Amino acid sequence: MPDHSSSPVSTASASDASLSSDQLENLQAFLKDWLRHQGRTQADLRLALRAESIRMPVLLDTLQQLHAQGGLSALADRLCGIEELWQREEGEPGHGIEFGDDPLGQLDLLLEEIRQDRRI
Repeated sequence: MPDHSSSPVSTASASDASLSSDQLENLQAFLKDWLRHQGRTQADLRLALRAESIRMPVLLDTLQQLHAQGGLSALADRLCGIEELWQREEGEPGHGIEFGDDPLGQLDLLLEEIRQDRRI
């Protein structure tokens, strides 16, 4: 007797839950542009998503899982929520990089101190 526990409707909804390779490519391109526009990094997105890594495939996998659970609207809601969070953080005093600050310059100073310590 055939197993009727998985109906065609449930099979179709399960296959619709995962993003196609074209959709993943579009999502990746969107994320890169969005992060650049927001002045954020993949590390910022990792923190907001609570993903395991800053690597783009891991971030995409996290978003794909969200899509599988709640669809495109859940994915969009999550990204909009992250953007709102970032905008609130930018409005907080003492948060973020002020105009004229050079975080890489600070790294250069730290590297120089390390080099000087090695000379001693």
